[in-house]
Amino acid sequence: MRLNADFDQRVVVTPEAYRWVDSPMAGVERMMLDRVGEEVARATSLVRYAPNSTFPSHEHGGGEEILVLEG
Repeated sequence: MRLNADFDQRVVVTPEAYRWVDSPMAGVERMMLDRVGEEVARATSLVRYAPNSTFPSHEHGGGEEILVLEG
């Protein structure tokens, strides 16, 4: 997957275009802003955690940025 992967190109994500996607862990949703690769990828995401949900420690070879809005 390549999503907004060219940092030379400006990208605007407006609230009406938000697309929350379930992560592999129950109760954790993300909005992918930048991604190069599949599940283990270079990634930038907004993340929402439902109460008492968790995501196990893991690594991304290209790096990962997450911005937690709730949880």
